[in-house]
Amino acid sequence: MDHDVNGAVRNPPTRLVVGISGASGVIYGIRVLDALNDLGVESHLVVTRAALLTLSQETDFSADDLTGRASVVHKLTDVGASIASGSFKSLGMIVAPCSVRTMSEIATGVTSTLLTRAADVVLKERRPLVLMVRETPFHLGHLRTMTALAEMGATIAPPLPAFYAKPASIEEMVDQSVGRALDLFGLDWAPVKRWNGLKGPSE
Repeated sequence: MDHDVNGAVRNPPTRLVVGISGASGVIYGIRVLDALNDLGVESHLVVTRAALLTLSQETDFSADDLTGRASVVHKLTDVGASIASGSFKSLGMIVAPCSVRTMSEIATGVTSTLLTRAADVVLKERRPLVLMVRETPFHLGHLRTMTALAEMGATIAPPLPAFYAKPASIEEMVDQSVGRALDLFGLDWAPVKRWNGLKGPSE
């Protein structure tokens, strides 16, 4: 139970807004939804059309396989959805993966879809916004956009492999990145391998 500075008790709802944009790496969004189901966290999903195209190219999942993992699915064009309002309380929002186009739109505040509107709302309400940006290499414009978002309060969390976890498969690398991103919301997902310090040569 959390307390505000004035002593009032506040109980933030255990729900997270999940955006999936059209960058490569749609599996990150899929595993975010799986993780939230494991953790008993309500998920509010919004998916771009480009993400559905990526889904068909990178996986054997159908659109129904994807949306069936979410507690609530919102249409991309429904700018009147609950997640478009700051009065809709949540733990925050994660965009996994986050395309450069989506990142750039969030940075400008000129939002054209429910996904970017929801992200803008999370920023203005000072809630955590985690962007799993997928692109490489970054040019100066990308880096400046990420700097602007960080200054606004967003967390830029590209899904980079943690080799200290000694992943044995792509699935383990994906899950490690997803779990570390969820750490930023105070969510502890079992597949994450934690660093326990340096080991001696015989260990």
